[in-house]
Amino acid sequence: MKKKLSLGLAAGFLCAAILAGCGGGGSSETEPQTIGEPTAEAEESAQETEAVEPTGAQELTFVLNNEPDSLDPSYTNNSFAAPFLTNLFEGLVTYDENGEITPGNAESWDVNEDMTVYTFHLREGLKWSDGTPLTAEDYVYSALHVMTPTTTSQYVNMMTDYILNGQEYYDGTATAEEVGVKALDENTVEYTLKQPTPYFVDVTSMWVYAPVQQATVDANGDKWSTAADTYVSNGPFKVAEINMGESVVLERNENYWDAENVTLEKLTFRYILDQSTALTAYENGEVDGVRNIPSGDIARLKAENAGTHTIHVYGTVYYNFNCEKEPYNNPLVRKALNLAIDREAIINNVVQLDAEPAYSILAPGYVVDGTDILEGRSTYEMSPTADVEAAKAALAEAGYPDGEGFPTVQLSFYSDDTVKKVAEAIQEMWQTNLGINVEVTSADWAVFYSGVQNGDYEVAAMGWSADYVNPMSFLPLLATDDVTNTSFYSNPDYDALVEQAKVEQDPAAFAELVRQADELLSSDYPVMPLYYKADTYLLKDYVTGVYTDSSTHIYFKHAKVAK
Repeated sequence: MKKKLSLGLAAGFLCAAILAGCGGGGSSETEPQTIGEPTAEAEESAQETEAVEPTGAQELTFVLNNEPDSLDPSYTNNSFAAPFLTNLFEGLVTYDENGEITPGNAESWDVNEDMTVYTFHLREGLKWSDGTPLTAEDYVYSALHVMTPTTTSQYVNMMTDYILNGQEYYDGTATAEEVGVKALDENTVEYTLKQPTPYFVDVTSMWVYAPVQQATVDANGDKWSTAADTYVSNGPFKVAEINMGESVVLERNENYWDAENVTLEKLTFRYILDQSTALTAYENGEVDGVRNIPSGDIARLKAENAGTHTIHVYGTVYYNFNCEKEPYNNPLVRKALNLAIDREAIINNVVQLDAEPAYSILAPGYVVDGTDILEGRSTYEMSPTADVEAAKAALAEAGYPDGEGFPTVQLSFYSDDTVKKVAEAIQEMWQTNLGINVEVTSADWAVFYSGVQNGDYEVAAMGWSADYVNPMSFLPLLATDDVTNTSFYSNPDYDALVEQAKVEQDPAAFAELVRQADELLSSDYPVMPLYYKADTYLLKDYVTGVYTDSSTHIYFKHAKVAK
């Protein structure tokens, strides 16, 4: 995951345009957007935010249930880092409370006619958290830093796939001067792309495009983000303390360009890995919010008006098949495993979410001309409940009648209460419906995900929430040799459709290419989709102004405490 590979890690709603026009907030005539809507509860909270004035100490403690692998935006793609990076850094663009792309460090931007050159105009007087000037040269340095192999950036492809000579620079065959990132002056940064990219502004909302300060990186190497006294950021907050395994304390960044509108003085992210323990701390008044809630408590907490916030997400929870390993290299095996799953039972009885069964890795929610581009698509022979007979028939056709001769499935997941319950439910369904043996194993996220990236697994719990609001955040996940393709699936016809979609500027033609790619991919069953994401987190009713986006990021820059 990126970011994003956490089961129910975060939530949001988003309405963002392909920004092909000039200036921050400008949009094309046809506005693609997600259709996820805030719940009535969330809308009421948003309305209350305007009326509530802060009182008392502007401090809050928010519980996180997983530790990230890094707090370096140039390095990590881990969604567990999102609460930190979203609040410590700000890139050229960001998202507002309405889920719309909005100016960040850049106050405006323009794009040339063929959408290969994007020019961003920075705000005057930007500063780092240490008070030193932040200029366009910092964006150039940061891009080159990401595309330097020794940085080992997990999101490097989000630059090398787009920026002219970015891959060549990474490979050592192009110089920095030949890379398509230039500082035209101290407040203007220009990106030249290798091909037309109508959605590039959305891409720059990702934290890998955020600036990092060269001085602290040069002085401290990759350790700069591990200690408060070397951690330099540019967002609404800065790091005050890093207490390994316990907490990270943020404080208001007085050098942030919009600091006058940041009310919260102190934000403590406290680690409590066990969700039940975290819930107890919340109900006892020890903390002000909790990122993840035990699924069995959600209904009760909602009934008690305990501060639940549930929003549907532009994302999908699924399991990877390692398509390079037998027998998972056989599409019939993957089909059988998919058809044997009762998705409604997982949604209603296990995760207990208001979620929709998924039959594709590509979530619905991208709208063109008022219509979801995936409306009316196939379910690829899957159904909300298990189709046991069809699943058995597919497994028999694959050479394993009634499961005979099928090797024991190694089903792996990362340490999380809800993920564990889902894995155990899948284990029981496959054993009961297909007559095969299944062993489940777990590991801490870092160990688990390293194994997934290296292909050291058979079937693994995964998930994805869009990096930016466009199907192109999903499609590369199964493209041959893409760094995010941890299923190791390969289909040249699918790859060709993805490449065509990348450069298509006409919204209707783009939508058709996405539909074709989705049909081709999903009919081959390279993953096992379970449900389209929804998320519930807890926040005391005396805290207002907190909002989320569909990339599962949570923003505290407008938070206010009124006890």
